Amino acid sequence: MKWFVILGLLAPRALSQGCGGNPRIVTREEWGARPPNSETSMSTPVPFVIIHHTVTPHCHSISDCIPLVQLMQDLHMDTNGWDDIGYRQAEIKSPLNFVCLPNRFRTFLTTASDFGHVPKVLNFLVGEDGNVYEGRGWDRVGAHTPGFNSRGIAISVIGNYMEVLPNSAAMNTIEDLIDCGIGLGKIQSGYSLMGHRQASATLCPGDMLYDEITTWDHFDPSPSR
Repeated sequence: MKWFVILGLLAPRALSQGCGGNPRIVTREEWGARPPNSETSMSTPVPFVIIHHTVTPHCHSISDCIPLVQLMQDLHMDTNGWDDIGYRQAEIKSPLNFVCLPNRFRTFLTTASDFGHVPKVLNFLVGEDGNVYEGRGWDRVGAHTPGFNSRGIAISVIGNYMEVLPNSAAMNTIEDLIDCGIGLGKIQSGYSLMGHRQASATLCPGDMLYDEITTWDHFDPSPSR
């Protein structure tokens, strides 16, 4: 039940990652991440920000999001053989012990029409609790978007956004995280914003979320590889 222990660490460490608490970034240590199997440094500032969704249950509190993020990492590393926490779990191939998890987290949602390229390692995840959960972070290459892995920061919103939009807490956090990245010199001020579907045969980041980001400043309808 490691996530109960992790919750006690959040208060004194929430200002890590250089954003001054806006947004609040829950570090890998704080959410109880396992070490990645491999990692590569990334040159910053990057010119792209890529939006994804996880196609999992949604979470609206830190006590819900932490065990969900932990479960995603366990499934992606143990079942899929990926290097770190990734984008979605399409099929559970082996049983895991979910005794400590709420019932709504025991089965991941799947979307048959969303099969295709599955990015494996993200930079950040955003919950509808308004918090950011560190994946690869600012300075390490992920495996999320073909042609853009070493040139972009991947932000995945926890949940399925085919038919609904993320709540305002999550939407504001995405924008705050991008602003923070610019301020830290990790994202170029003239960055291009894109959705995962612009680089792969996928419905990610969901129809509703994708339609929304096309209205945002910096959206690039034709990102160049």
